[in-house]
Amino acid sequence: MKLVTLRFFKETVLAACLAVLAVGESPAKILAPDFVTLADKLKPTVVNISSTKTSAPQHRMRRQPSPFPDPFQDFFERFLEEMPRRPQRERSLGSGFIISDQGFILTNNHVIAGADEIKVRLSDGREFKAEIKGTDEKLDLALIKIDAKENLPVAELGDSAQIKVGEWVMAIGNPFGLAQTVTAGIVSATGRVIGSGPYDDFIQTDASINPGNSGGPLFSAEGKVIGINTAIVAGGQGIGFAIPVNMAKDILPQLEEKGKVTRGWLGVTMQPMSPELARSFGLEGDKGALVADVVKDGPAAKAGLKGGDIILEFDGSKINEMTELPRLVAATPVGKAVTVKALRDGKAREFTVTVGRLADGGDEGAQGAAADLLGISVRELTKDLAAKMGLKEAQGVVVASVKSGSIADEGGLLPGDIIREIDGTVIASIQDYEKIIKGYKKGDVVRFLLRRGDGNYFLALRIE
Repeated sequence: MKLVTLRFFKETVLAACLAVLAVGESPAKILAPDFVTLADKLKPTVVNISSTKTSAPQHRMRRQPSPFPDPFQDFFERFLEEMPRRPQRERSLGSGFIISDQGFILTNNHVIAGADEIKVRLSDGREFKAEIKGTDEKLDLALIKIDAKENLPVAELGDSAQIKVGEWVMAIGNPFGLAQTVTAGIVSATGRVIGSGPYDDFIQTDASINPGNSGGPLFSAEGKVIGINTAIVAGGQGIGFAIPVNMAKDILPQLEEKGKVTRGWLGVTMQPMSPELARSFGLEGDKGALVADVVKDGPAAKAGLKGGDIILEFDGSKINEMTELPRLVAATPVGKAVTVKALRDGKAREFTVTVGRLADGGDEGAQGAAADLLGISVRELTKDLAAKMGLKEAQGVVVASVKSGSIADEGGLLPGDIIREIDGTVIASIQDYEKIIKGYKKGDVVRFLLRRGDGNYFLALRIE
């Protein structure tokens, strides 16, 4: 009896194994990879980055008057105010990875932005000063270089377009200053839009990512870089985001050769298609990008596109969601003539557009995304975006990006903040925001009511 039972058990297990292998997937994608071997091989390619920058001295705040007067209080307050204020030295930590044996390192722009000095520590403990070779605020990427006088171990760049949800991934970085920390998890989602900028297309992972991991690599089970760890959800667990490495590969030659990125420009403002809008235009689905307006004398206007057109295809690529179009346009060479397929009055039409050059500091895409005098860009908080951000209601506009060193940056405004009110005026749309923000001038104080995380937050900024 025991012999028969044992034989049956063995046959069942064998059949199950054969069934798994018959699915057609390689065992490496089904079974957990050898993280010990991977970590040993890949840790030397990952570096810790520390940067320092000098910021303006903070104003000293006078204490609130006491109901019990102190005869020495005013004296000491005036004494402290008259003392020369020293500039503050700010220090930040991050990660990066070596992409060339000549010392080129890829990291996040926010890790080194505004830095007076950048130091890179290798896995073997050696430390080098680094110079910035190129930066791209829009993708939050930076290319730096060290002179190690010898060939360095290099991280191989993979193909982020081939990754699948559920695949194993491994992150290596410097969380909270804990050097060479290795964490593992899976790809939780791809194509995430989190409101951080016009080219959102993040890989979501549950591999533990914390402050200090920024700029570090997200490796595939094959040991290739598929993403650059960039963002986390405040208060969330197992929710981290990485920039797909293919987006970095597209701009690396420009960062190395020119120090900045030149992008294509269509000259339109857009908004996503909702089911209600789709029905109003006589569409069965809600695919495509709705043109809200076109820039006068811009590439789209010259080609004949106009507000109300629904762009369904750009240069052979179909547009399923509005967020896809800015990325496609940005990656298109300036001067290239492309075919744009759009729907107008229920009829499909084709337009030939000669792609222009996106001006420095400009944004293509989301309605109202142009940077304003505060140094921020904002996006419409649609129901879809609200759902992806874990919000129960879609009211207000979301801060998409904050320019380093701007009024907003110095004042503490953060990407992902939701603007609910400005000086008591409810902000329900991009139009509300633009209308009120245009009325401010130098010297004015702007008071925001923000939704940050799970609570409301007041913030006042002085326009200087």
